[in-house]
Amino acid sequence: MLEAYISPLHREQQQRVEALKAETSKYAHLDDAVLYAILASREVADMAGWQGERSIGVNIGSSRGATTLFEKYHESFLTKNVAETLSSPTTTLGNISSWVAHDLGTQGPEISHSITCSTALHALVNGVAWLRSGMATKFLVGGSEASLTPFTVAQMQAMKIYANGVEDYPCRALDLQKSSNSMVIGEGASMACLETKPSQDPLAVVEGIGYATEPLTHNVSISSEADCFQRSMKMALGNTPPEEVDVVVMHAPGTVKGDLAEYNAIKKVFNAKMPALTTNKWKVGHTLGASGMLSVELALLMMMHQEFIPVPFIEHQVLPEKLEKIMVNAVGFGGNAVSILLSRV
Repeated sequence: MLEAYISPLHREQQQRVEALKAETSKYAHLDDAVLYAILASREVADMAGWQGERSIGVNIGSSRGATTLFEKYHESFLTKNVAETLSSPTTTLGNISSWVAHDLGTQGPEISHSITCSTALHALVNGVAWLRSGMATKFLVGGSEASLTPFTVAQMQAMKIYANGVEDYPCRALDLQKSSNSMVIGEGASMACLETKPSQDPLAVVEGIGYATEPLTHNVSISSEADCFQRSMKMALGNTPPEEVDVVVMHAPGTVKGDLAEYNAIKKVFNAKMPALTTNKWKVGHTLGASGMLSVELALLMMMHQEFIPVPFIEHQVLPEKLEKIMVNAVGFGGNAVSILLSRV
């Protein structure tokens, strides 16, 4: 691994992954991105009471896919000039949702996609669309990412967006005063169970969804006032007055331009009545395709416990008196923005 800040799984979670590999020889050959997705999907399916359910749709995405295995197999090919037998089936992106469906024993539609860092929230939007269409009543959605490889870190460093300062918090996500980029790569998986008629008390309601794509002017950046976020947030709000939103969980990757552009977009949409702002990337790093759903998890935890979770190095913010409606943002390379408005039940 190159010398760089990274945010790996906790040791206990890594042990769970190793235990999963030992369950069956089939799992021993899967990429960690697939294994993370299986473990997270088992957990949320149990929480939702979906044990034994068959008619469940699965939509799980990943920005990078089976990064570790792909790099391993490619290195082997360069040495031997022969591809290993499982190199194709274990590195195709669609193998994430397929293996989760296999593990849970579901028989609904299986969808995998990559829409860069907004992948998980696009999965949520797609799941909502299936439910609203009447073509499904249950959908498991989310994202999984296991890309802590030297090549992936090197790619991010090559774009000059990676953290390189010595700080108590290397990722300065949401710090609008920072003078240098501070993105740190993390890994993990996060899933949600969507239902039209919940069998158990739901954690929240998806009140609005919004999405927008910004015309490309650069391969990685969005405009200074994040036009894509302005449109996605307005779409997610619908007829909901902006002042009713208590918190925005920002995408805030820790880059100078990215954090400021999203903040400018929020100011444009919410005007004088700014919601409280937070993010989790200072703590868990940027988990790329999984990041949007981890932000949803943060929103759910705040609503469940009625406790705002701040960024520790951000001050001078008015804290919300209640946590009834929270908006979650995500955006990927090329301006693929998604905003989700969640309401407390």
